[in-house]
Amino acid sequence: MNTLKSNSKPLIWFMGLLLTAFIVGCGSDGGGSTQPGTLGVSMTDAPACGLDAVNVTVSKVRVHQSSSADDKASGWTDISLDPPRKINLLSLNDPTQPNFALLTLGQTPLEAGHYTQLRLVFDRNTGQSLANSVVPSGGTETALDTPSAIHAGIKLIHQFTVDSGQRVDLLLDFDACHSIVKTGNGKYILKPVIKVIPTVLNGINGFVDKTLPNVVVSAQQNGNIVRATMLNTQTGEFFLAHLAPGNYDVVITADNRATAVISGVPVQTDTSITPISNSGTPFSLANSSTQEITGTVTLNPADDDGTVIVGAKQSLSGGPTVTVKSVVATVFDLALPIGDYGYNMTLPTDAPSLAPYSAIPPPITPTAAAQSAVAKIYTVQGSAQVVTTTGTTVYATQSPLPSAKDITIVANQTQDFTLSTP
Repeated sequence: MNTLKSNSKPLIWFMGLLLTAFIVGCGSDGGGSTQPGTLGVSMTDAPACGLDAVNVTVSKVRVHQSSSADDKASGWTDISLDPPRKINLLSLNDPTQPNFALLTLGQTPLEAGHYTQLRLVFDRNTGQSLANSVVPSGGTETALDTPSAIHAGIKLIHQFTVDSGQRVDLLLDFDACHSIVKTGNGKYILKPVIKVIPTVLNGINGFVDKTLPNVVVSAQQNGNIVRATMLNTQTGEFFLAHLAPGNYDVVITADNRATAVISGVPVQTDTSITPISNSGTPFSLANSSTQEITGTVTLNPADDDGTVIVGAKQSLSGGPTVTVKSVVATVFDLALPIGDYGYNMTLPTDAPSLAPYSAIPPPITPTAAAQSAVAKIYTVQGSAQVVTTTGTTVYATQSPLPSAKDITIVANQTQDFTLSTP
């Protein structure tokens, strides 16, 4: 088994709101003639992964009507940034601010029609110039390696139709933590993970005690993180934006604190915002002891080019199963054998607290009553994918099967497993 050549901890996933907005202009044509719309681009982000900065240099945004068109095909409509713009994504990290921390990149007319492909084009690192880079917490700027295929544009397949003079709003959910893979020798590689979602403003908002350390708030369904964010450090406000209508479990975590869960929070429509606390009654979290768990994840078939996610789930008594923490595993050095990744995460061992959603006022107050039996009990689960120019390989079969374990027992503090393709 390989060993890591650094003591760096794997990147901690907590960000589901790293956003790039494609805004297709609107208006009335005022008659029967066909008029173009307008394509504009903005970016926003939430902080990520124990990094002080994630810098990317955007040179162009492209849109095409054919999902199979390559970068040299005719028919592209481009927004070109001249000069290319180097953006620290983590400086755009507060969606509770005016304009939701959107950074406008530009706009261009777009002919009416049906579009199926978007591309985001980055500049290259050259010589001493770091167009794309990361700054580890407390560290110095380090190159972010971008595979050559990225410079033809990150290919995004998404269908939308622009009618004459219409405005269509689309949003690219650019997940920085899942997009940045750290190798055992300290190298950072960009493997973009991007989803296309609407930009209609909706979601869940509230307040958490702003003095708590490293608060993460996530909206989950069936234990899967749908969206996550951090607090406005001045006010303690959070906003989980762009959620499809449905019910969500809101999970609040912080360093050295017990987890709090508000279950069954409804998002009624594409334009509704559900408050679950206010500035006068912010959520707080009880103190908790913690336990670190570690392990090795082996991919079968072996590949050192994957993104491996490891999560710790907890099933609450009389409540939902939630993910308390999720991390991106660190690939071991690229020596034989390949396919091994390491992870570690620190988890609270005191009982979590739970409250069902209720419209405020009165304030929702999660309590640890009835949760003592689930304290310290976690199920570690993993998943992985390898993205190449020919497609995506998904690793979803875990061996041994994931099971609930008391992490204060020494034998359970190291959990190794294999992920295989179906």
